[in-house]
This record gives sequence, C-alpha cells and structure tokens, in this order.
Amino acid sequence: MSVEAGSPAPDFTMPTDGGGSVTLSALKGKPVILYFYPKDDTSGCTKEACGFRDQFPDFGGIDAVVIGVSKDSVASHDKFKAKYELPFTLASDKDTGVAEAYGVWVEKSMYGRKYMGLDRATFLIDREGVVREIWRKVKVPGHVEAVLKAARAL
Repeated sequence: MSVEAGSPAPDFTMPTDGGGSVTLSALKGKPVILYFYPKDDTSGCTKEACGFRDQFPDFGGIDAVVIGVSKDSVASHDKFKAKYELPFTLASDKDTGVAEAYGVWVEKSMYGRKYMGLDRATFLIDREGVVREIWRKVKVPGHVEAVLKAARAL
C-alpha cells in the first residue's frame, strides 16, 4: 500500500515519547510534518532529527506539528529525545502498521542481505488531513529546508 499526494492521509494513533500518544485526526486544523526514519541515535537519523530541531521555531511559526516515526520503543525515543534535546514528538510504530499504511515499510538490501526496514520518507499533510507533498528515499542534507518551504506554501 502506498499514499499519493492529494489523497487523504491514513489516520493513526501511536504511543509517543513521554508515555503519551498521538492521533493524526486530532491534529486537524494544523499542518503536519510526518517523517519516518530507520533508527534512533544512528548517524543519518540523528542528523535529520537535529535538522528538524534546529528549524523547529520556523515550523512553530506556521503552526505546523512535527512528528518523527520509527520502529524504536518509547523508551528508546525518550533517550534519543533527551540526548539531542528534540522539541517535537517521536512516535513508536513498533508493529509497523503505520509505516505499511504509508508505504514506507519496504524490502531493503545491505551487503547482499535482504531485510524489511523503514524507508526514510516525509509526508506533508495539510490542515484538512490531505497529503500535499511526499519525499521518498530522503537524502538528509537540505531536506528540512525543502519541507519547511513546502509547509510555508500551504
């Protein structure tokens, strides 16, 4: 299954850092930046998270909600968030149901070994819950700036 720009964003409820939870439909009225990343505290994922952290005031300035999603546990998210002072929500998609709904739970290959994993991808969801832009196979440098520019244009 995959999500296309212009289609309604699949709703979800996931546990989050700090023992909370987040439900997409409860965020209607605000733009949502939903970014999927493979693993807490790895080099590319840390660079991406710190990019969103550093630009966070700009996202707040347009009333946007940033949510990072990985398969990691809430406890792992708590540590990752504290270590890098991340000001946004980290959601745990332990059973990969949300990643599957968004088409980012994919077969990967490393050193000839195939395995299932999270594809680095970002979804910009408008105030009505419609996916407006999708970045797949994200390369971290310049990515946060591109997402911010698109979010400002909503």
